[in-house]
This record gives sequence, C-alpha cells and structure tokens, in this order.
Amino acid sequence: GLLFGIGMVLARGCAGRLLVLAATGNLRSVVSGLIFAVVGQMSLHGWLAPLRDRIAALWVTAGGRNSDLLREMGLPREGGLGIGLVIAVLALYLARRNRISFRKLVFGAGVGFAVAVGWVLTFGLSQVAFDPVQVQSLTFTGPSANTLMFFLERPALLQFDIGLVPGVFLGAFAAAWIGGDLRLQGFESEVNMRKAMIGAALMGFGGMLAGGCSIGAGVTGASIFAGTAWLALFSMWLGAMATDYLLDRPTGAARPV
Repeated sequence: GLLFGIGMVLARGCAGRLLVLAATGNLRSVVSGLIFAVVGQMSLHGWLAPLRDRIAALWVTAGGRNSDLLREMGLPREGGLGIGLVIAVLALYLARRNRISFRKLVFGAGVGFAVAVGWVLTFGLSQVAFDPVQVQSLTFTGPSANTLMFFLERPALLQFDIGLVPGVFLGAFAAAWIGGDLRLQGFESEVNMRKAMIGAALMGFGGMLAGGCSIGAGVTGASIFAGTAWLALFSMWLGAMATDYLLDRPTGAARPV
C-alpha cells in the first residue's frame, strides 16, 4: 500500500485515473498505464512474482484467510450497512461544506454503486454458471495485467477483467467526446516523465502485493470490510501524503486534485 501510494503521487493518479485520462488523449497516462500493466503482469506471473511472494509471506493472517472486520468487532452482517450509511451522511456533510456540485456527487456515488453492482452480478452468475465463477468487483491492478495479456496471448479467455478495462476506457472516451475534452497531451519535461514512469512501476508492483489498487482495496475491498483492504487503503494514504509533502510542496509544484 505504501508503494502504491508513493507511485500514485509520482504518476499523478491511480490506475483508474490513468485509464480515464488515457481515454481523453493524455499520452502521459498512456505511457504510465502501459508500464503499470507490464509491471503488474511481471509481479503476478513474471520475474517479480518470486519477490512478491517472498514479501507477502512475511506476514500472513491466521489460516491464510482475510480477516472480517465486522466479525472481529462482533457486529452482525447488517452492521456493515449501518456503518456505510454513517459514512455516507458524513460524506454528504463534507461535500455540502466544501460546496461540491450535485453533478459531481451523482457521478461520484455512481462509482460506489458500480462496485455494488459488480458484487451482485458476479455472485448471481456464480450461482447459475456451470464453470466456477469468481465473485469479484472493480479493481484495476489485476485486470490491467490480464487485459494486456488478452491482446498478446492466443487463445484468450473472456472474463470479468477483460470487460472492465475496455469498458471504463470507452465510457471515459464517450464522456470526453461529449464534453469536448478530447485533446492530445504529452510530458511537460524529462523530470515529469521519469517521475511518471517510476510511479507507474511502483503502482504495478505495490498494487499486486497489496491485493488491489486504490479502487480495488479502497472501495471494493473496504465495502466488504476485508481487513487487508482497509490496511492497504490506510497505507496508500500515508504513502501519498508523505510523497506529496516531500516532493511537491518544497518545489511549489502543482499537486494532483
């Protein structure tokens, strides 16, 4: 999580943001996204996989199963809904206080609902499919690597991951086209290019090691109260804050929104 948070600030965005910006014609995000996907694949099945396995084995939860925070707190399954509603009310209060527009609130909430829909649909499919179907939802680390190999390998297998990345790309492209935001953009300097490439590599390895990106761990994993997801999200926040403070603020460089 720390590695992903550091890389997220260096690359000026998480994996999902890079994918969306690439769809608008941002060549910086195209380069960073490709590096992210390649390093992610190397960390999953390639040269970096032994290093990832060695680091992951340093601290394993009891029985190798993810800890359920609701169970650890002695709360029923319905307690998750209650906690979610409290967080939603707090988010609405902060949005109102910071004068966030209604349009941004709607589309921001849409990301959260998309995660819920992903869980529901893959679970429903797993109940009727003859072959085993993994119950999952939105994340961009594994799917980016799998989508890359989908276009490189033959025969290729269609699955949830393969639909997610192109789907988000096409949706972002359509939104940019309708909004008139399509434009080619490149790197502003060699320093920015090096930062973006290093950040993308850190995100690729860190995301695979953490079991998800800021969306996969921060929204998808956190929504089912997986202990490692909350820990990864907190570590991403720490890594991003520290990198922003150490690298951006002393130089007065513009920080990502």
